[in-house]
Amino acid sequence: MSKSILQQKSYAFALRLAKLHDFIFRETNTFALANQIIRSGTSIGANVMEVTQAESRADFIQKLSISNKKHLKLNTGCVCRVIREKSRGKGRLR
Repeated sequence: MSKSILQQKSYAFALRLAKLHDFIFRETNTFALANQIIRSGTSIGANVMEVTQAESRADFIQKLSISNKKHLKLNTGCVCRVIREKSRGKGRLR
């Protein structure tokens, strides 16, 4: 059985975040920030995989909503704000 487009995209997103994790850790030596990124990004994919096991339409919507909240938390939350502020302050993430 082939993966859904949502599974494919969440996996590709997790791979991009793994690269960002490596970059942040290498450039800033900020272990906590880099790890938060990888945890948040991979949990989206895990939640999407759970969506495929939903027992009802309501369960499907609820599981997908959790995944969406994790995505919003990562993209608009503290992690991205810290990255933006660090990059504005010195031009690089150092």
